[in-house]
Amino acid sequence: MRHLIEQIMKFGIVGIIATIIDFGVLIFLTEVFGLNPVVSATISFIVSLIFNYVASMRYVFRHREGMSREREFAIFVVLSVIGLGINDLLMWLGTSHAALDYRLVKVFATAIVMIWNFVTRKIFLEEKGT
Repeated sequence: MRHLIEQIMKFGIVGIIATIIDFGVLIFLTEVFGLNPVVSATISFIVSLIFNYVASMRYVFRHREGMSREREFAIFVVLSVIGLGINDLLMWLGTSHAALDYRLVKVFATAIVMIWNFVTRKIFLEEKGT
């Protein structure tokens, strides 16, 4: 149980940094370049994903024995693309259909995707028994 709590805390720290990157790029692209918030959210998500992969696999999750780094990265990308789909769907629904401020929608979308990321990475990427 102690390991799980430590792991969740590390995941949280990595997630906070990735979220700052995600929000910073989102707001920058939307406000400075006038991009559509869904397009900005997609780009910001990808930028933060790259940071998140490196940090998560180095500091949060233990490499699964017998799994190549290529396969690990491929699984990480697939799970993240699903997370991106969840993110973009929520951004689109919130901004286009509910007419909510994109920043508020992004907070909600980030929380949902964060839960998705932790649970699926723990299941598919981490060494069993950790």
